Amino acid sequence: MVEDEQLIAEAVATGLRRESIAVDVVGDGRTAIEKIEVNDYDVVVLDRDIPGMHGDDVCRWVSASGSSTRVLMLTASSELRDRVEGLELGADDYLAKPFAFTELVARVRALGRRARPAAPPVLERSGLRLDPARREVVRDGQQIVLSKKEFGVLEELMRADGAVVSAETLLEKVWDENIDPFTGVVRFVIKQVRRKLGEPGLVETVIGSGYRVR
Repeated sequence: MVEDEQLIAEAVATGLRRESIAVDVVGDGRTAIEKIEVNDYDVVVLDRDIPGMHGDDVCRWVSASGSSTRVLMLTASSELRDRVEGLELGADDYLAKPFAFTELVARVRALGRRARPAAPPVLERSGLRLDPARREVVRDGQQIVLSKKEFGVLEELMRADGAVVSAETLLEKVWDENIDPFTGVVRFVIKQVRRKLGEPGLVETVIGSGYRVR
């Protein structure tokens, strides 16, 4: 989230985190580019009028970098010419302020899906069915209620399709940069997911590497 008005940035970031979307917040264009260079972001929510480096230049840089990161440009102007100009700069989507938060969430999720390799709308493995759109998990016909973080962790493991996912990757995708990298929160959430999924166990620990769904 690139937004120089701190109250707006924190309010939006808090709302997105409640939707299990990991968010980092910066207030200027140059810091945004530094972050994008070292982090594999799915989506950049970019305010157009920011200090340091204008949002237009940040957008051009992301577009020219060849990254799979998608750009949702925010602006105070809703004029057609401004929307067209933003898209021509390389933005993938455009949202005028003020906006409905539910629409922002929907657009971020849609862009996030485009930033990842194609995945089936419903993820299934070993009798486990996870529906990201409905936020539902079913195992052998029985619905399982998960918290938002538990759902986020399980979704990342299901998307990996049997590949090992490191704790660091789970922290990056489900939490944000403010989380302590040495925290045991991933291990705790995995324990909760295992308990709720029941037996036989599906989430396997690969010592020294991470976790996978068998």
